[in-house]
Amino acid sequence: MVMETVSTRCCIAGGGPAGMMLGLLLARAGIDVLVLEKHADFLRDFRGDTIHPSTLEVMYELGLSERLLRLPHQKASRINARFGDLALTVAEFSSLSAHYPFIAFMPQWDFLTFLADEAARFPTFHLRMRAEVTSLIEEDGRIVGLQAATMEGRLEVRTELVVGADGRHSVVRSRAGLSGEEFGAPMDVLWFHLSRRAGDSEDPVGRFDRGRIFIMLNRGDYWQCGFVISKGSRDQLQAKGLPAFRESVAQLAPFAAARVGELQDWESIKLLTVQVDRLRQWSRPGLLCIGDAAHAMSPVGGVGINLAIQDAVAAANILTAPLRAGRVTPAALRLVQQRRDWPTRMTQRMQLFIQDRVIRSVLGEAGPLVPPLPLRLLARVPFLRRIPARLIGIGFRPEHVRTLEEGRRSVT
Repeated sequence: MVMETVSTRCCIAGGGPAGMMLGLLLARAGIDVLVLEKHADFLRDFRGDTIHPSTLEVMYELGLSERLLRLPHQKASRINARFGDLALTVAEFSSLSAHYPFIAFMPQWDFLTFLADEAARFPTFHLRMRAEVTSLIEEDGRIVGLQAATMEGRLEVRTELVVGADGRHSVVRSRAGLSGEEFGAPMDVLWFHLSRRAGDSEDPVGRFDRGRIFIMLNRGDYWQCGFVISKGSRDQLQAKGLPAFRESVAQLAPFAAARVGELQDWESIKLLTVQVDRLRQWSRPGLLCIGDAAHAMSPVGGVGINLAIQDAVAAANILTAPLRAGRVTPAALRLVQQRRDWPTRMTQRMQLFIQDRVIRSVLGEAGPLVPPLPLRLLARVPFLRRIPARLIGIGFRPEHVRTLEEGRRSVT
């Protein structure tokens, strides 16, 4: 097969939330940018589908929020939970000082397609699908490009900056030899769908029962369900048989008990292997990792997508001027990590606390299920619900768009 060679100012590996947002922001600022996505489309089920107030604020600053929210979505202004016999509201997003004080549940493929379409309005944006990064090109200690496999053959990209936004199994991170810290997780999650009917709750529901945790997210005509299991226990669960699993779901969600027969086989139940890690160093000369490629997040709080987008905004704010000048220094790349390292650490610290103090305890619980003190306080003092709402909805260091729009081609 022939080899195609192209050059661009910035090449982004990965067309997920971090990669597409960074591509949009750079193209909007007049930077020539190429995004490589290994899949043929964005259609992957059971990806994170939560768009938090912090992300909606970024879309507002870009003048895109109203158009985005015309797409089908469901709004959640609060998160409810039941811990044993204790029913409570964990977070009340309506208390937030934000243009959109709610979580929007939207299929991630719709969100990514929206970002791609908006970015395509700018002449400096380029997206290649079915382009899988295979290696990096290094010269004199600096990353100067990458190679990718495409349907047409090998693609070589020469660039001032390679950005790894290719997820928790990042090829860019691996090829760059960047090492990280693994923090572990006591659980994995089984994801599946159940139909949703008139009269069902509108709000997300979390059910903590002895040895089991069950989450239901309103997706309009169906529930996206997460059955939390102890790490590595899927085979044991499957050995008990699908009828036993259906019975467990029916016990945790009695209102949906008549629907568990919709689970016809194990193929419809997908495993999310939970991992939490963080790179010690996010960059090398000519290369930067952001999003899950720099820090894989726990599903606790559903904040991974939104943290990735905050990384993209910070990277665009810091790197637009160096990219425009054609000289991205190692110091500029380190500034991105310095900006985003603290909120990443704090978010992971919060997630690990909940994993270790709540989830591990519930999954290993043998006696009566006793709600921890923070949950009892949330149930008694409604004002305290603003704290988790802020941490989940906005985060520790929200980013704001500082780059200016350079130009847009006419759209017919």
